[in-house]
Amino acid sequence: MNTLLVKWPGKIGSVFFSLLGKVNEFYCFIRDGFYHTFLAPLSGKKKPSATDTVSQMINVGLDSTPIVLTISTFIGMILAMQTAYQLKKYGIVQRVGDLVSVSITRELGPLITAIIVAGRIGASYAAEIGTMKVSEEIDALRSMALNPIRFLVSPRLLGMIVMLPCLTIFGNIMGILGGFFISYYNLGISSAIYWDRVINALVFKDIITGLIKSFFFALIIVFVGCFQGFTVENGAAGVGRNTTNSVVASIFLIIAADCFFTALFYFAF
Repeated sequence: MNTLLVKWPGKIGSVFFSLLGKVNEFYCFIRDGFYHTFLAPLSGKKKPSATDTVSQMINVGLDSTPIVLTISTFIGMILAMQTAYQLKKYGIVQRVGDLVSVSITRELGPLITAIIVAGRIGASYAAEIGTMKVSEEIDALRSMALNPIRFLVSPRLLGMIVMLPCLTIFGNIMGILGGFFISYYNLGISSAIYWDRVINALVFKDIITGLIKSFFFALIIVFVGCFQGFTVENGAAGVGRNTTNSVVASIFLIIAADCFFTALFYFAF
């Protein structure tokens, strides 16, 4: 009993300081990422490669478009059916367009798009960079006087913060269209009434707040995925473990950030 009482505080302290070290390491990684992407080029140092940045934009935007648009359409259809189920009780089923459009643009569009991209792209960042570390390619970059952050993280960061908001806009449009399909073909709401309700319900701040969220979600996906890649240890097993960790951590932080910004915008606007 006395032994346990002595050991447990030591274990808790060890875990706490280990976690604190990881947080500090992650903070330094984010700081270096911002510096080499935005500040270093302003001071005359090398800029991130334009070719690599365009390649990352295609990887994030073009290649992710089919899955984002398809799932956003399904989400809009589901939302229309669920809201109609409740609105029918009050005889105001025509207001489905209001709820679908506002819910998609303020909340579900940015959130679902970010989660899809975190699973598809964030995991690939961790796996690619982790494999490079295991095969000592990152050490080779340093030996050639190439900064790994500028070479690997900056193009991914620029590509993501440009393309994720674009994907969110297209996802929002398809989500509202999905709601229209259900409203028109299943609920008997005319297209004129549906689009009139959508236009009346949506205001500029609904779209802007959703895009602000998607910008911060982009930062989370890039920094978590790349950080997990740079911290891979123990060979191939470590690559698999950190790839899984990147998806779990990204989704957790995206939802936590979404909760924070939703509360902020709710009380601020």
